[in-house]
Amino acid sequence: MNEPTTMLATPTSEAPTSSNASNTSATAEKLYGEQKASAPQTAPADTAKAQDAPVIGQAEKAAEAPADAKPTTPEKYEFKAPEGQEFDGDTITAYSEVARELKLSQDAAQKLLDVMGPKMAERQMAQIQAVQGAWMEASKQDREFGGPALAENLAVAKKALDAFGTTELRTLLNESGLGNHPEIVRLFFRAGKAISEDRVVTGSTGQAKAGPKSFSDLADVLYS
Repeated sequence: MNEPTTMLATPTSEAPTSSNASNTSATAEKLYGEQKASAPQTAPADTAKAQDAPVIGQAEKAAEAPADAKPTTPEKYEFKAPEGQEFDGDTITAYSEVARELKLSQDAAQKLLDVMGPKMAERQMAQIQAVQGAWMEASKQDREFGGPALAENLAVAKKALDAFGTTELRTLLNESGLGNHPEIVRLFFRAGKAISEDRVVTGSTGQAKAGPKSFSDLADVLYS
């Protein structure tokens, strides 16, 4: 842009008077003042570039990030069970289907299983123990063999278990807790009473018959 003074000042070979110099200065200040008001048009562009720079830089970094940085859902989950334990096939298959629907990565699905699996097992065991405890209380209060004579009647039931029970049956009753169920105790109690009697009454004649008691005779007494 041309200098304003050369556009507005009158050409002359003489030095400008103070009045002309004053007018020229005032005109220049007016022009430059207007120029200063409009000059910062380039500043916002520079500022915008400075503000956009970090955003552009972040976008470039995101574009440069590896494509496999985001966890992916595996084609098939491979879960590791705790040491000494095994997963139920049907249960782990159902869990895998849910994990796939939620688009969980292998690590995320395994971590969730590691945290929730033991908690669910503890809850299940607590429920089983509660049921077994309820069986035991029912046996203690049973009208036939419970109450004050419970210990004596359990000794009678043990006779039947010792006479007819196998090692496998004892293991089943202990591990399942069924040995505390009132109906199981009742069965062995009645069988124990039967083998403790000296005589067995047959159901057909109603007469007493002495002699050794076979399992068939005991079954007739128990189920007649």
